[in-house]
Amino acid sequence: MPRKKNRFDNEDFSSAPAYMTTWGDMMSLLLCFFILLYSFSSVDAQKFRAIISAFQGMSGILDSGRSIVEEGNMIDTASMYSDLIPEDGFGEIQELEMLALKVSELLEEEGFTDQVELGIEDRGLVMRFKDVVLFDLGSDELKEEPKDLLKRLSYILEQVPLPIRIEGHTDNLPINNLRFPSNWELSVARATRVVRFLIEEGSLAPDRLSALGFGEYRPIAPNTSAWERAKNRRVDIVVLRPSLAESEPGAAWLDELNRIYKAKPAGEDE
Repeated sequence: MPRKKNRFDNEDFSSAPAYMTTWGDMMSLLLCFFILLYSFSSVDAQKFRAIISAFQGMSGILDSGRSIVEEGNMIDTASMYSDLIPEDGFGEIQELEMLALKVSELLEEEGFTDQVELGIEDRGLVMRFKDVVLFDLGSDELKEEPKDLLKRLSYILEQVPLPIRIEGHTDNLPINNLRFPSNWELSVARATRVVRFLIEEGSLAPDRLSALGFGEYRPIAPNTSAWERAKNRRVDIVVLRPSLAESEPGAAWLDELNRIYKAKPAGEDE
């Protein structure tokens, strides 16, 4: 005798329509596809640091750089991601680029765009004042024209707790007078003159500044013509990168630097 057909036999009690199975498979494939694309892209250091910070200290994951256990062996997460972390450190280049942008806007407002070069080098942000922008030939008397620029520049640099070096450079033409027996003295005098102005007329703290005189021995062009020698006569204002600033002698600004950039305090053992 045939079984009596139950009225519920043809009814579908699934929690979702049938097409959802195909749709779910498609979404999974798309997810895998975009993850694959991301794996081939460059890693944003800032975002990577944010991810690491979010996980650090949670259930031992990524704690102190050593926390993932595999078959009883400790994996050094710092070495795992060393290829992804840029040598310049997290955010250093971005910070200097933002500072360079502000300085560039100031140079344009003051009309010194063609007379001051900006560049980010291994040591930090370099503001290169060409030839006779600040001083007349063979003199250490600061000109009047750039004083307003230097004063406004000090207000910008005041907002960044990094050490600043003023570097004086000359060409290889010898100088020998009662005031400057050599190019060494001239280059140092110009650097210290700028330092004094940034302190006395500007707003920079003295313990953030230093003056160096290189004379003719750090040329950026061969001293073979008047044009090339003019390139070597310059004053550089250098804002050191945070990773290099740690090696500077201790000063009042160093604690603030460590707080902002989370740098390791100077002198701390590994």
